Amino acid sequence: MNEYDRADAAFYDHVHRGLRDDVQFYVEEARKAGSPVLELGCGTGRVMIPVAEAGIPIVGLDRAPAMLAIARQKVAKLSAETQRRIEIIEGDMRSFTLGRRFDLITIPFRAFLHLLTSEDQRQALGCIREHLSDDGRLIFNVFDPRLDIIAAHFGSLGTAVKKQSEFVHPDTGHRVLVWDSRQYDPGRQMLESYFIFEELDDEGKVIAKTYSPLILRYVYRYEMQYLLELCGYRVEALYGDFQRGPFRYGGEQIWVARRAAEKP
Repeated sequence: MNEYDRADAAFYDHVHRGLRDDVQFYVEEARKAGSPVLELGCGTGRVMIPVAEAGIPIVGLDRAPAMLAIARQKVAKLSAETQRRIEIIEGDMRSFTLGRRFDLITIPFRAFLHLLTSEDQRQALGCIREHLSDDGRLIFNVFDPRLDIIAAHFGSLGTAVKKQSEFVHPDTGHRVLVWDSRQYDPGRQMLESYFIFEELDDEGKVIAKTYSPLILRYVYRYEMQYLLELCGYRVEALYGDFQRGPFRYGGEQIWVARRAAEKP
């Protein structure tokens, strides 16, 4: 699995500040559950905190201490009532033991793709199933691989670097440019990305660079469905967007799966 260090974590919220649709979706699903929710891969609390602010108790689990440190800083600024609804735990989604079960477990923003082997995926789904209540739901989203994009970025890591975005450094006030190079390995179903953060001074000169690698293992629709069924889940819905529209090739795979009574 990937590990975010302090530099990656510090920039994470700025890089992903445009994400909104998924937050409302997960808040709505948490309201339906109406009981404590477990979020795996909670990171800096981008989804976890809005769920708590909506009045739902939530447990956030992540294996990256640097990300959790930022989450705790953000939680400390919330109202006392909201803080009481949040529990943060450092742990690995493949092997955690909480001693309780949940009606809803979520894995937002493609965090499932950080599981880089079939064994990792099965271990995580097995551990999640043990923490779901009878007929409890697992909801998560991953991207649906597009063959044209895979072909365009085959073996291109380091050769095609593209500016992704820019933001203002939270500490120095300087501009930070975000560059991205990526490649797909269709044989291994791996997406390797390499992010470069360039901090500029007032004259536009680069005064600091931060490098951040990221590896994801993407999954295809029926591969994911079979994996869920194999690990003791019953697929209830597959959406193509966060407005719960039908699945469409090349968009999102948003899975809603219930804990089956028995594993096959």
